Parts: sequence; C-alpha cells; structure tokens
Amino acid sequence: MKKKVFDYPVVRQDDVVEDYHGTAVADPYRWLEDPQAAETQAFVEAQNALTREYLDEIPQREWYAQRLTKMWDYPKYSVPHQRGGRYYLSKMEGLQNQPIWYRQQTLEDEPQLVLDPNTLSEDGTVAITNMTFNRDGSLLAYGLSKSGSDWQTVRIRDMESGEDYEEQIEWCKFTVLAWKGDNSGFYYSRFPEEGSVPAEEATFHNKLYWHQLGTPQSEDVLIYERPDAPELGFSPVMSDDDRYLVVDVWLGAVAKNQLYYRPLEDENADFVRLIDTADAMFNFVGNDGDIFYVHTDWQAPRGRVVAIDLNHPERENWRDVIPESADVISFINIVNDKFAIAYMHNAYHQLKLFELDGTFIKEVELPTIGSILEMSGKRPHSELFLSFHSFLYPVTILRYDFTADELTIYKQPAVDFDPEQYVTEQVFYPSKDGTQVSMFLTYKKGLVREGNTPTLLYGYGGFSISLTPAFHLTRLPWLEMGGIYAYANLRGGNEYGDEWHTAGMRENKQNVFDDFAAAAEWLIAND
Repeated sequence: MKKKVFDYPVVRQDDVVEDYHGTAVADPYRWLEDPQAAETQAFVEAQNALTREYLDEIPQREWYAQRLTKMWDYPKYSVPHQRGGRYYLSKMEGLQNQPIWYRQQTLEDEPQLVLDPNTLSEDGTVAITNMTFNRDGSLLAYGLSKSGSDWQTVRIRDMESGEDYEEQIEWCKFTVLAWKGDNSGFYYSRFPEEGSVPAEEATFHNKLYWHQLGTPQSEDVLIYERPDAPELGFSPVMSDDDRYLVVDVWLGAVAKNQLYYRPLEDENADFVRLIDTADAMFNFVGNDGDIFYVHTDWQAPRGRVVAIDLNHPERENWRDVIPESADVISFINIVNDKFAIAYMHNAYHQLKLFELDGTFIKEVELPTIGSILEMSGKRPHSELFLSFHSFLYPVTILRYDFTADELTIYKQPAVDFDPEQYVTEQVFYPSKDGTQVSMFLTYKKGLVREGNTPTLLYGYGGFSISLTPAFHLTRLPWLEMGGIYAYANLRGGNEYGDEWHTAGMRENKQNVFDDFAAAAEWLIAND
C-alpha cells in the first residue's frame, strides 16, 4: 500500500521569545491563542479539511460506522437510587440521545416515567446533569444543560403531581444541592449573573445560597461567600441527622480542599472552619452526632478514614478509623451502618466492607477485574447498588444484599459482541527511570504476534484521573479486526495515590511522557 503524502497547510511562525528567570522560551504560535481571530479560524478550517479528506478515504470507515451503530443499540442503565421507599433509575434505549428517568415501587415492578429529557428539545441536546432528590423522594431538583454546556438551569419537580414549580435557578455550574430535612428548600452554590463581572471572572465569585421552595431565585438568601478569595467554590452537603450543613471549599481542579460546617439549630451562627488549610483532600463521609467521619489523604497518600470530634477538632486528636493501606481508597458510602469502600488495587477496584468502628468484615468478590463507576445506598438501607464495567464487560448494575450477604446482577445489557473470544492481561513495564508502570492489554484469544500487530496505545497521566478497566465500545471493532488495545496507567493519575499523582505533575511532568514512550517501546519489544 502506497504511503499517503499530506499537503499540510503552511502555518506562520512568529519570532516571540520570553525570558523566564534566565531561560529563553520560544512561543512562535502564540497568535493561535485567540480563538476568535480570523487567522486562527482559517487555521482550524484548513486543519479540519485535511483531516476530513484523510478520514473519508479510509476503506474500512463505512464498515466501522455500521458496526458501531449496531453495537451501540443496546439499553444502558444507571444505578437505582432509593428514596422514600421507591427506586429511581435511568434507562437509555439503544440509540436515544438522552437517558430517561423512571421510578419503581419494587425492583421487579414495571417502571413509571418520571422525566424524559428527549422531549425538551428537537435535536435531543438538552441533558439532565444533576438529579438530587430530597430524603423522602417527594421532591426532585434537576439541572438541565444545553448542547453539552457546563452551565445548567435547575428546576424543581413535585414527584406526586409530576408538575414543576415555577421557579428556576440560574447561573449554576458544577453545582451540588443539599435539601433540608424538612423539605422547605435546599442549599446550593452559583456564579454571578452574566455581565455583572468581567468575562474572565465568570467562574469566580462563587457563593452559597439558600432557596426557599416556592419562591423566586431573586429572594434566595446569601449564606456564605469569600470576597477575599473569589477563586474558591462551595459545595454543600447535609449530615444524615440533619444537624449540620457541611461545606466543601474547593479551588478549581485542585485535589485539595477545606471543610466548613454550621449547626442548623442556629442558622445565624458563623461557619466553623473545621479544616482551614487546603493541604490535602478532605471528604465528609457521615457523622455520629459530634463525630465526623472524613476521608482524607493527609499524611496518607493512599487515603484513610479519620474520626474528628467537633469538640476537640485539632489534628492531633484525629483518630484513625480505617488506616491507610497499600491500596488507594477511591470512594466510600455508609450503607447499612457500615463503610462500603471501593479500593484501587493495582489500577482496578476491590469492594470491602467495614464496621463503623473500623473492624474489617469482608471483601465482596466482583465479577472480574474491573472498575466501580458509582455506588448507591444510604445508611438505613440494607442494599448497595454498584455500576461496574471492564474492557470486555459492559456497564452492569450489581446489587449487594447485606442481609443475605449476596452480590447479584440487577441489570446487564446484551451487546452485539462476544467477549469470550477475547482476553485482558495486566503487565508491568519499566519506565525511563526504572519505575514499574501498569498496563492492560486486550486482544483476541490465540492472537499470534509477529512484530507487526496493529496496536492502539492509550494513556492520560494527569489531574489525578485514574485509568481503570473500562468498557469502551469504540474499541471493540478494533479488537474484532485483530488489533491490540493497550491501556497504560501513567504517572499523574491516582492509580497509586497522591504520590503517583504528584510524580506526574508540574516539574515532574516529563515522567508522564517517559512512561508513555516506555509503554510503546515495551509493546514493540514484546510483539
């Protein structure tokens, strides 16, 4: 096959050099940083035209598109969320644009329609981005976004009548809602109205508000703000006993935060800065009265659970409930008065149960090496739902029954693909500095490697994002055509905790590229 020669568009280079503390750094393409400039848009159009020409000439393109369309045509489910004695879950039929939300009295009942976002726009681009029920399931606050935007408008629905309240909550982005236990309203955070601050500060000046049900947003009460630190954001959560409003104070994508709280018995009280230094990750898990359970990586890069007595909150008084182990704590729920913890073990998940005093109960065996996407369950419940998947295992909803001590499949889709013909293996390879890096390989059983096997290598290595085994439908035709799919766990992610993350950021960023290059070299040497 003759190698295609590309006629690449000519790109102007400017003589721009900056001096950073004695180091000259050339920046010849700075002019491309203005996306609105006519020259930038012409550059993008030329690049797109070149790419389009190449893609249109691929002989397998039409087969690939048809195969993907056929594969994609299967039902996709969310985990059920139990509220007020009912189960709420979403289902997306085959090629639908958006998932539809339903409710059921029991897990076996015929689902009843709750909310169908596909009816909210002709092109199906309005999506539900946030579903927050109150505790008894009688009220639902849901966010709507258009065309993939992070901005959302929050509506409130009465679940008995199926009607929405008149008010709409605007200027919400990355918004978390916390319903008050008496159903009178909720706490939420939002950004300034458009035009009230300079455009470059549109995602600054986040503020925490109280919304009284049945009133317009203009009457919402400002609860907390930090004009001295406009870059901070706030996410509220209500304690299970409705005694405390806990606020996660965050800064962009930084995986470190602060924790504040306020007793709800005195709504005029000042917030207590329980953790006022953002030197680690601190996630409120739950509480027993004045004892807060917090998941943190402070002095524990792989994570631990500590008990903080609000009467003696100094760090030297913190008590380990779940000490740090060799594996990373990914996330935690308190269900059935127990800690259900998803651990990251060598870049895949394990599920372990503990008593609230930290006593280990058991490991719940999962169907295969894979990843837990989400866990659903509340403290009073006797069941835990998991969304689970792997390279050859489509997203499946599992149910763990605490009473029966049994894990069963609740919803498993049928995909037009035979996983029994393929295999996944995990290998470890040395990076440039000798660090051992994990990599998953998925391929057809019996594949003979003769030094020319088509291989697709994927990695990320940043922002503490872990690459765990995942079902990527777009990779399946590649496997069917005899290719290998390689999935490398580069430094910069969180597969092995905060130390693995920091080893791939800022002054250590070169490690990420070295890890990726070493993965390619290993694949070549072992083909």
